[in-house]
Amino acid sequence: MENDLPWYAVFVKTGEENKVKQRLDYRFKGNPAVKVPKKIIKERKQGKWYRRARNLFPGYIFIHGILDDSSYKKLRQVPGLYKLLCTDREPVRIPRKEIEVFSHLFDEEDVIQESDIFMEGDRVTIINGPLTALEGKILKVDKRKKRARVLISFLGEERVIDLGINLIEAVNSE
Repeated sequence: MENDLPWYAVFVKTGEENKVKQRLDYRFKGNPAVKVPKKIIKERKQGKWYRRARNLFPGYIFIHGILDDSSYKKLRQVPGLYKLLCTDREPVRIPRKEIEVFSHLFDEEDVIQESDIFMEGDRVTIINGPLTALEGKILKVDKRKKRARVLISFLGEERVIDLGINLIEAVNSE
């Protein structure tokens, strides 16, 4: 991403961000670039955990590039697009400091990847120390102390151990 190009926010119908992005990409052929930032979250459905991509800013898409009079007119004709953030018909550039807060978090697909947030009942693997490679189930998480109480099977018995969350990794449940 070129840092000297301006960013703009566009209001769209919530839930139709991707459709509007496709329409804009078709109309502008990628110049300016259209971004719909997403985040990966864990959702529980029918007793199973799934990772899903959800919009980071529902109802908004972002445009990265120069908007002249001609592109502004084209923009206003796109179905599903409510309005460009403006003051007195002049598009408002998003301040660079605000964009920098989230722009470095995205991968090539504008997705903020899931951070390791552990919850009770999650399956984990120990990734460091003398118990490396053992799997267990989280019984309790102390977020303040960054520790987890994990139930493991060790020496033929189930045992509860306290571990730092830096020593465990989520087991892929997909």
